Amino acid sequence: MSRLVIVSNRVSKPRETRAGGLASALNSALAEHGGLWFGWSGRVIAEDPGEISVERIGQIDYALTDLNEREYSAYYQGFSNRTLWPLLHMRPDLLDFRRENLHGYRAVNRRFAELLATQLRSDDTIWVHDYHLIPLGSELRRLGIKSRIGFFLHVPFPSPDVLTMLPEHRSLFESLGAYDLVGTQTESDQQAVADYCERELGASHDGSGNLSLPDGGRFVCKAFPISIDPELISRNAALAMHSKAHRDLVASLSGRALAISVDRLDYSKGLPERFEAFARFLETYPQHRSRISMMQIAPVTRGDVPEYQELRARLEQLAGAINGRYADPDWVPIRYINRSFHQANLAGFYRSARIGLVTPMRDGMNLVAKEYVAAQSAEDPGVLVLSRFAGAARELPEALLVNPHDADDTSNAIHTALAMPLDERRLRWQAMSNTLRGHTIGDWRRSFLEVLAAS
Repeated sequence: MSRLVIVSNRVSKPRETRAGGLASALNSALAEHGGLWFGWSGRVIAEDPGEISVERIGQIDYALTDLNEREYSAYYQGFSNRTLWPLLHMRPDLLDFRRENLHGYRAVNRRFAELLATQLRSDDTIWVHDYHLIPLGSELRRLGIKSRIGFFLHVPFPSPDVLTMLPEHRSLFESLGAYDLVGTQTESDQQAVADYCERELGASHDGSGNLSLPDGGRFVCKAFPISIDPELISRNAALAMHSKAHRDLVASLSGRALAISVDRLDYSKGLPERFEAFARFLETYPQHRSRISMMQIAPVTRGDVPEYQELRARLEQLAGAINGRYADPDWVPIRYINRSFHQANLAGFYRSARIGLVTPMRDGMNLVAKEYVAAQSAEDPGVLVLSRFAGAARELPEALLVNPHDADDTSNAIHTALAMPLDERRLRWQAMSNTLRGHTIGDWRRSFLEVLAAS
């Protein structure tokens, strides 16, 4: 079997605590096939980056390169996070397009391809991940790489009407044609890729994922919904019930119910709208006051981007205003926490929560929704309140689906979740649990690689 080469913006080594389920799945794939993981080291240096550094752990080679300050500003902070991220999450009002950032983005992709090419073998299978690296496949082809190359987009792919708001969109997205396989989170995203390629690139498609470009190029686009390891999360949740962190959380609740939300601090997650919906719930259903707290865990990311600084300030203001209005001496409605927790501790928090509140404005998948379900006790499961605009909603229709733009809709769902009888909670949870156990993150990576091998 050919060697697997994974390329991503960041690389997660097995011993790093920040590695989550995706990193574990990709490490498992590399361990099975023997392979190489290439990407940015996470370091930003003043001088120009040198050659890559390679470290072998087990059967896997981890090949890392640094970014200099200019590259970090243009490629990562600029075009990836201030242009592509808002565009792909349907927030063109936040799009900040600067041609110098696009040129920097392309230059880093070109440099990554040149460095990676020195490490490749003729029979390697290459799997590229996410919006940071859209042009990487075309840069590898320019260097004469003929290996099978797949690309997986972890975020949404919006309609052509949204994508064409990006200046020079065609020069970027036509590079998808360099890949043998393009994977998306949902069938809606898959259809959006086909619609864009047909309308803007003159491609034809057969309705089953095969696209043909006017220049004779062909590629396959299919949906591969990413998932989790539900057995591992369930075990972690059970073990965490005996941890000090869990005992402290339960003791602090004093018998009250808990609604939990865990997100990166990002405007796509709908955090201000969630806080406002919880305030609407307290206003509309006063009988629940002092009987439930909402805990929002939101680690700060991209803290040097102005939009994220503004979001953090707004959330702090909202939490303070809501707590000031409704709190009692022994009860705070919203617990707002800006730090991260180990995945095992989070699993215990999920199991303790009567409600999982997952209400992004737009999300490719949202694995927190799946993790919350997997962490629940079969005897007394909690209720998932889920945005219908998260990719997970297509797989978990038994959740209480809400429109996060509608505070009353989310408020009513919280009330419904608190009042839901045990039998109904068990039925909804069992259906969602069966879905998760029937399609794990291992199944996700295997299905993608099987289709890539056949493409």
